[in-house]
Amino acid sequence: MSPRSTAWGAYAQIANALRERIRTGALSAGELLPSEVALAQEYGVVRNTLRRALAQLEQEGLIESLPGRGRMVRPPEQRSTAPVQPKPARYREIAAELRAAIERGDLSEGAALPSEAALTTQYGVSRGTARQALADLSGAGLVESVQGKGWFVRSR
Repeated sequence: MSPRSTAWGAYAQIANALRERIRTGALSAGELLPSEVALAQEYGVVRNTLRRALAQLEQEGLIESLPGRGRMVRPPEQRSTAPVQPKPARYREIAAELRAAIERGDLSEGAALPSEAALTTQYGVSRGTARQALADLSGAGLVESVQGKGWFVRSR
């Protein structure tokens, strides 16, 4: 068999193996799957091949993607054959909450926003995700960064 013909079926074999691990409880409901890097090494494939297998399981409703955290096995009562609607990226959820606080007046003009480190702790996300949320608000003209001081609500 040529290497190319093996690679074409690799994602299906990986999806079947992971599906079996979920079925037998080796990967239980609510559990995060190993990282893409770890799974790619385990199965000896590149990440794109692995992602194709994971996308198949997600479409089947067996797993769901948690932006900034990884992929989790869905509980049986939440599984369906209908495609799972992707959740908005976590940074967008954080930005939306901060935007709402600004619009309500909880964060007034000139007020300091929580630091990246504080957002990381509060939301359980990576620093990059927190930074992206702040950049999203900056792009909307709601906040600005002051070098060495932090992020502040812009004057309107």
